[in-house]
Amino acid sequence: MIIVPVKEGENIDKALKKLKRKFEKTGVLKELRNRQKFTKPSVVRREQRLKAIYVQQMLNAQQD
Repeated sequence: MIIVPVKEGENIDKALKKLKRKFEKTGVLKELRNRQKFTKPSVVRREQRLKAIYVQQMLNAQQD
């Protein structure tokens, strides 16, 4: 359960923004979307490998 302490006189919009940020950091929605469909392990590994290749290319481009 996510708890957001609200200080005396603090704006409600600020508290909602904190709640949304904490909710996003926990990754609940991302996990829920992933569980809605089954993805083969080979597809997951392929996506991870492609992402790693992309990140390495971006890092190499920055260094050059």
